[in-house]
Amino acid sequence: MFLTFHPANMAALFFLLVVLPFFLIVSNVVVIEATFIVEKNSISVLSPYSMHSKHDASIGNFGVPDYGASLVGTVVYPKKDSNGCSAFDGDKPFKSQAHRPNFLLLDRGDCYFALKVWNGQQAGAAAVLVADSIDEPLITMDSPEESTDADGYIDKIGIPSALIGKSFGDTLKEALKKGEEVVIKMDWTESMPHPDQRVEYELWTNSNDECGVRCDEQMNFIKSFKGHAQILEKGGYTMFTPHYITWYCPEAFILSSQCKSQCINHGRYCAPDPEQDFGEGYQGKDIVFENLRQLCVHRVAKESNRSWVWWDYVTDFHIRCSMKQKRYSKECAEEVMKSLDLPVEKIKKCMGDPEANVENEVLKTEQDLQVGRGPRGDVTILPTMVVNDVQYRGKLERAAVLKAICAGFKETTEPSICLSGDLETNECLERSGGCWRDPKSNVTACKDTFRGRVCECPLVNGIQYKGDGYISCEAVGPGRCTVNNGGCWSETRNGETFSACSEADPSGCKCPFGFQGDGHKCEDVDECKGGLACQCDGCSCKNTWGGYDCKCKGNQLYIMEHDTCIERHSSKVGRVLIFSILAIAVGAGVAGYIFYKYRLRSYMDSEIMAIMSQYMPLDNNHQNQVVVHHETEPLQQSSV
Repeated sequence: MFLTFHPANMAALFFLLVVLPFFLIVSNVVVIEATFIVEKNSISVLSPYSMHSKHDASIGNFGVPDYGASLVGTVVYPKKDSNGCSAFDGDKPFKSQAHRPNFLLLDRGDCYFALKVWNGQQAGAAAVLVADSIDEPLITMDSPEESTDADGYIDKIGIPSALIGKSFGDTLKEALKKGEEVVIKMDWTESMPHPDQRVEYELWTNSNDECGVRCDEQMNFIKSFKGHAQILEKGGYTMFTPHYITWYCPEAFILSSQCKSQCINHGRYCAPDPEQDFGEGYQGKDIVFENLRQLCVHRVAKESNRSWVWWDYVTDFHIRCSMKQKRYSKECAEEVMKSLDLPVEKIKKCMGDPEANVENEVLKTEQDLQVGRGPRGDVTILPTMVVNDVQYRGKLERAAVLKAICAGFKETTEPSICLSGDLETNECLERSGGCWRDPKSNVTACKDTFRGRVCECPLVNGIQYKGDGYISCEAVGPGRCTVNNGGCWSETRNGETFSACSEADPSGCKCPFGFQGDGHKCEDVDECKGGLACQCDGCSCKNTWGGYDCKCKGNQLYIMEHDTCIERHSSKVGRVLIFSILAIAVGAGVAGYIFYKYRLRSYMDSEIMAIMSQYMPLDNNHQNQVVVHHETEPLQQSSV
């Protein structure tokens, strides 16, 4: 959690958190309490009739308030463990058994508000009311530091909660003690003002991505809400403005190494060290400078009616230029801006000179806006959402925030996105959403989702592309050579094409035979030089593109595989001799085959005759004679 104070007291905060631990200086510092506005909804007692009344309740700063709507339920009060600091016995003991949900009433004290609400949600309650323990003005129930939330229950709270006054809580408990059924209505319909047909909202955030759970929460929200925000902005339904918090260094310490590493413009605008270590990693001034860049991205984009591109820049910067990957830099930021067609030089001009000893107009405006105005108090928590000048209460989650924004429209004037969960961002239609695109095949890494566009290398016609999705995607695996030769070298001359891409080698590019290079650029090899080919006696060599021609002396024939020459034509005597040898060989073979067939036929005839004689007489004169063929008597065969 990040706490911030009135800009006039930022120097004191900087001194307490940064300068004092290093200089051990004792100073009289007065920190004036920031003004904080408690957002309220109304609670009406519907039953019993004798208790009809209306009361204020302070909306919890976690969970999901039902902005723009109301909820009716029956109040229940636990017989034991009324403070709700430990899990309740049984399986959802406060789950509604009738037609109305149950609102669990708990006592304040002994543990965090958020833990009480979490235990109530686990027990089946539809909402939790916490009765104050003393008579005092209502305060806002806030969530604890993430270090105390070992189970991560804060992000899991999905029901509304509110703090009610002590006297109202005592009245409810007294009626329940008498056995009366108490039915109340929690009404958020007027919690969000709706002065006109356009909702104005702002998000106080930070470009630091190494500050733990809170940083992760705000970045996850930006990614998931981007699609909604851009539809609302493009349709003219909303006006969104991002804000960033800074403080300044006390004048006495401007020249200290701590101020110089955490601040820009001579100590006027500072941020804490991301790693809480001044000796390593990124510095606070790196955060301030990127915060300033993101403010200028929004300003410049708004001038060209593209204010919604801020969501793309922040999301892409977080993915491509994170601190974890050691890519959090000006150079990486400019790569992102170029991919989104943002005017880099104009944004640089907006940012000004961070080394100059002057006020920065953009950051000075931000410091002034941190002070509460009208119905909105000082910004004291990061991240903070403000809708129609009212601080949003509850979980910073896509659906919950959208409902709060939609509650800011007058009835019947809300856009269709407030009435349907279906989204079609169509961000990829314009310049492929700033993602990689192949101009030849028109294949793009841009993909529309309900969260907005994402840049992921695609799978097209069975061919997988791999890369970062923003600057490059290359075809890999089978079929890759059909797409721009798999990113490898290829050239055609005189109707003959050579390529360094091979389906047999799906991982890289290799110059073909007759060429040399890295596969992305190949040059013809001159085989006639350096003894590479055509080294036979008396041969002449001529280099060609991708090969060579070798001619032998006289009438000889060149055999490339052996790099040698043989006689192309033999003499007449040699031809006669070869023909004679071939004729004799063929004749001998034919004669041998005929003899073999004759001997085989004779053998088979004798065998068949011997078998047949066992079953039938061979002629009329030998009817009573039985010719027996003994298997043990071998046939008399002559040698072949």
